[in-house]
Amino acid sequence: MSTHKKFIPADGLAGLKENFKSDVISGFIVFLLALPLSLGIAKASEFPPIMGLITAMIGGLLVSFIMGSRLTIKGPAAGLIVIVAGAVGEFGNGNPELGWHLALGAMVVAGFVQVLFGVFKLGKLADFFPLSAIHGMLAAIGIMIIAKQIPILLNDNPALAKGKGPLELLANIPNFIANFDPKASIIGVVSLTIMLGWPRIKNSTIKMIPAPLVVLLFAIPCELYMHFKETEPAYALVKIGSLADSINFNASFAGFSQTGLFIKYVIMFALVGSLESLLTVKAIDLLDPFKRKSNMNKDLIAVGFGNVLAAFMGGLPMISEVARSSSNVNNGGVTRWANFFHGLFIFLFVLLAAPILELIPNAALAAMLIAVGVKLAHPKEFIHTFNIGKEQLAIFLVTIFFTLFEDLLVGIAAGIVLKMVIHVINGTPISSFFKAPTLVSFEGDNYLVEIDKAAIFTNFLGIKRKLDAIPSGFNVVIDLKNTKLVDHSVMENLEHFKHDYESNGGTVKIIGLEKHKPLSDHDLAGRKLISAI
Repeated sequence: MSTHKKFIPADGLAGLKENFKSDVISGFIVFLLALPLSLGIAKASEFPPIMGLITAMIGGLLVSFIMGSRLTIKGPAAGLIVIVAGAVGEFGNGNPELGWHLALGAMVVAGFVQVLFGVFKLGKLADFFPLSAIHGMLAAIGIMIIAKQIPILLNDNPALAKGKGPLELLANIPNFIANFDPKASIIGVVSLTIMLGWPRIKNSTIKMIPAPLVVLLFAIPCELYMHFKETEPAYALVKIGSLADSINFNASFAGFSQTGLFIKYVIMFALVGSLESLLTVKAIDLLDPFKRKSNMNKDLIAVGFGNVLAAFMGGLPMISEVARSSSNVNNGGVTRWANFFHGLFIFLFVLLAAPILELIPNAALAAMLIAVGVKLAHPKEFIHTFNIGKEQLAIFLVTIFFTLFEDLLVGIAAGIVLKMVIHVINGTPISSFFKAPTLVSFEGDNYLVEIDKAAIFTNFLGIKRKLDAIPSGFNVVIDLKNTKLVDHSVMENLEHFKHDYESNGGTVKIIGLEKHKPLSDHDLAGRKLISAI
């Protein structure tokens, strides 16, 4: 581990020369994963499928050079499907072509907002939102993806699912099953079995092959054998079109006349996209074998710039995508060039082999997306949240319900409101909701950080600002004895601070919780002062 700390891979052209082989190999493996997923995400978002590939190309070929993280892969995200499809539907009012152009206008503005987030150093945005509400939002997105893709998996009549909300779609699953198409369903169900079963394979060499590639190797020959072009409905296969015909300025700002709707989607694209991106960057930093720390603000600017360009050209919004980024780390990616090569391979494939893409059955793409949805809304997420604390599960479930019932903004707002109510019940002084008195003192090689009243998600940004101002290499003691409550989000964020600070040569000790009662048996459960019970 110590050798990793001493050796930091070069960046820029020196990094390309130094790590060419490992970055090319990782970029190629990520390309195999990203190609079908980008198509599926675009299709599920009511966008022309090629637009998912255009976003991945921009994320790789251009954004790589300005991003603030070394290992994340930029591209279209399954987590934004629900928002994008919602925007197309609401702006178009039943006309997908019109809705697509108007939704792009909101995405361009949202991209500029993301750039401003970075300029004004709001890369800490993810620290403001309670983790249980964020995970609840992601689980709700997973449920929505599953509900919307089941009819496509079974090659059911799309008209049966059109215009239905997630709760209606879930209620209609028996109807979709009753009307399934045998040929497409065989491909869809087997593809889904491959996607869900592949991670369980023990052989590490076989596991290096991306599951979506295995699905395509099964689904395309199967589709050719079953003569889908001649025997299946028109919506059974992906339609790509020409890359040259697709490159255009497609965004329209006429949707601004629907001011409330326009602002709603700008906020949703900017907020949810930024949150997902920041959470991915944080997660991938923890996986980086060289313990490099990403520049969150620079990364937000890069993603925002990529989104402005992608939306002008008709592409989906991009984020730092977690599955592709994890694959990059696991397959030996070392620098930003792995992201560049993933974009380059997609560009070359679309240029030279686009007809192959038009042989992919939609049922296979639906299987890939359902697998993503299952990962987001896996029962393990519910169990993990319950283990952290019953109050965390309540916030998680409320966020899911209101997201499914209304939309993502209402869902996450409901989760935040419930968390604040729980904090009041647990004795948090109202005066400390947005500001925790934090005293930092220094003596010799030691910093003492004393936090008063409460340390909760709404006031953590102020605490974090004080912690980030401490130079590296010292002994830091964080004293929480004067707090009435330390919530789970702060416990987890303090653990992240400890990890980051100690990886740079200092030490961090958290004290003062002897008289606090954990709200569950979880190591990072919230803590409540016993005398306040």
